[in-house]
Amino acid sequence: MNGDMWINVVWTVTLLIDLVIRIVLLMVVPRNRKPTSAMAWLLAIMLIPYLGTILFLLIGFYHLPKRRRDEQKLVDRLLAEHAADVPIADPGWPRWFQRVVEQNRALTHLPAVAGNSAELITDYREQLDAMTREIEKATRFVHVEFYIASLDDTTRGFFEAMENAVKRGVTVRLLTDHIASRKLPGAKHMLAELDRMGVQWAWMLPVQPLKGKYQRPDLRNHRKLLVVDGTVAFIGSQNLIDRTYNSKKNHRRGLKWVELVARVEGPTVAAIDAVFFTDWLAETGEELISEHIDAPEVPAQPQDLLCQIVPSGPGYETENNLRLFLSLIHGATERVIITSPYFVPDEAMLYAMTIAKQRGLDVQLFVSEIGDQAMVFHAQRSYYEELLIAGVRIFLYPGPYILHSKFFSVDDDIAVIGSSNMDIRSFTLNCEVSMMVRGESFVADMRNVEAQYREISRELTLEDWRKEPLRRTFWDGIARLASALN
Repeated sequence: MNGDMWINVVWTVTLLIDLVIRIVLLMVVPRNRKPTSAMAWLLAIMLIPYLGTILFLLIGFYHLPKRRRDEQKLVDRLLAEHAADVPIADPGWPRWFQRVVEQNRALTHLPAVAGNSAELITDYREQLDAMTREIEKATRFVHVEFYIASLDDTTRGFFEAMENAVKRGVTVRLLTDHIASRKLPGAKHMLAELDRMGVQWAWMLPVQPLKGKYQRPDLRNHRKLLVVDGTVAFIGSQNLIDRTYNSKKNHRRGLKWVELVARVEGPTVAAIDAVFFTDWLAETGEELISEHIDAPEVPAQPQDLLCQIVPSGPGYETENNLRLFLSLIHGATERVIITSPYFVPDEAMLYAMTIAKQRGLDVQLFVSEIGDQAMVFHAQRSYYEELLIAGVRIFLYPGPYILHSKFFSVDDDIAVIGSSNMDIRSFTLNCEVSMMVRGESFVADMRNVEAQYREISRELTLEDWRKEPLRRTFWDGIARLASALN
């Protein structure tokens, strides 16, 4: 066989391999995947077949490994057994809201329970101080779970409170995300201190292939919660770190984070702790549900709240948080006000918001005027024009602050607060936890927070938006296309 024939054979084999890859991926990529995500992956594979295929094999599968999903199912069964006697419906609820409660319970096995109270804390320092005070009073256990944990000057009191609790005989357990926390300055020192204190700790979703611990690297546990003695809990957007995130880049830009946290008492604290149980079992193999404590009901009072905890993430078969958000928006009759630092909606969320406006509702969105993550910031901006045309009011929280609060309110009596952003990553790739609340007093407090944000924010108008330079909208569009790769 001469040289020309060898070249022809090589070209033919290469073309056949390329064709086979494309055909196989045409069958594999769209399966159980949203059309926008499937199209983005197929476009990447068709344009850059070898690199695109490698990327798809690395980050194209967004469920956790089967072992992790089986552990989630085990916990779900235990939770379902524990909550079997909790009634599903309250005849006083609007029928549409009752259906949302039933949906959440079907997806997570966690019921909605009354007899709770919740206080919103807006000041960054006070949020950490309030948590620290509760740890200082702990007598049985402290469960700490944060996406990011760092021992620095701002959080030192929190760590000292954990150490003192251990000295009193209190069991203190801490979970933090492997990728997010390991890279921080002083991470090794923090871990050494936790060991010295006697705090039991574990990485969440560790990427340690040599130890047999591996999943798609960008599947992260983004939850943020604290439970003390099963009676008091904190849930919201704040991580356990200084509000600058100890980043040189942030220091240069003068960036500071703004958060919202809820301090919760009542039966729903047990459900928040159940989320911790799930993650602790997944990371350590230790089952804690036997330690479960039902938190007492808060004495009857006008501000009695109905609460339901909704965990979500790649351990579940579906996007629990997205389904919650969509159901509430579609059920709203007066207003929908959303606050999210990273707003990159999928098509269903975008339609829900614009349809709500077309139904005559007051729809508002609070986001940061500046961003700390360029790709997400540009992807977020790509949705502004469509929202503004529909009549959605957009408020830009001024720099150098990053509005990191994650909550939204519906009408005058329903709200959600937690760790979940309104973006594709939080819907699909991150483990999140949200608390749905029904109660006019809580929503009134949230309205006060929104009013404070509105007072210092700049409202973006369609006229202003159309003055944006073309180069920025170009990058917005590119980031929007990339955001669909999940």
